[in-house]
Amino acid sequence: MTLAEHLEELRRRLGISLVALVAAIGMSATQVDHLLVWLRRPAEGLLPAFAYFSPTEPLIAYLKVTCLAGVILAMPVLLAQVWGFVRSGLTQRERSYGLAFVGWGSALFAAGAAFAYVVLLPMSLRVLLGIGRGTLEPVISIDTYLSFVTSLVFWCGILFELPAVVWLLAKVGVVTPAWLRQSRPYAILVMVIIAALVTPTTDPVSLLLMSAPLLVLYELSIGLARVAATAPARLRPTPPRR
Repeated sequence: MTLAEHLEELRRRLGISLVALVAAIGMSATQVDHLLVWLRRPAEGLLPAFAYFSPTEPLIAYLKVTCLAGVILAMPVLLAQVWGFVRSGLTQRERSYGLAFVGWGSALFAAGAAFAYVVLLPMSLRVLLGIGRGTLEPVISIDTYLSFVTSLVFWCGILFELPAVVWLLAKVGVVTPAWLRQSRPYAILVMVIIAALVTPTTDPVSLLLMSAPLLVLYELSIGLARVAATAPARLRPTPPRR
């Protein structure tokens, strides 16, 4: 494909992604009250009520909830468009991995979002809101709370995409299991830094809870890369006997 054709393909893929995202956000907007109750649940027993300090703050809070839910709903379509744009530069064998990449990528994003909601979010709230308990009374705006929740859920879902990305890169020959093992010390440092940047708190408990699954995912990625690197050899047909 020429440069102009690549740009036209990119424009088309972005258009499809935008339409899917807007449709998913519109669907989420019809259930925003239920979603808001669901997102407030981890703070039950820790925060008696939420406040807002400007007339537009409730609207912004609702938009954040609908946008996060829309991204989660549209993730399969978004990953499919990313793959559709990349696949033109791949071989016929490499193109057959698209369905697995979209399926596993969507499942891993959902798993990361669930991990943030079930484990990371309640633990972080208990640690942070426990500071000064009995002396300080927490008064948190709904916009501040939802910014905390949505950023944690979104970025945790993105980081959980690591095994799918590594598997795909190993399939197309960009990375190898040996290189991943040799790069483990640097990868650990990078993952801890990323966890510190993504985690919206500075306490060591949240940092540990975010870093630990990343290290597990990296080890899982090495195993998947080993499987991806050896699979072609097993699938290679046996030469006929003379």
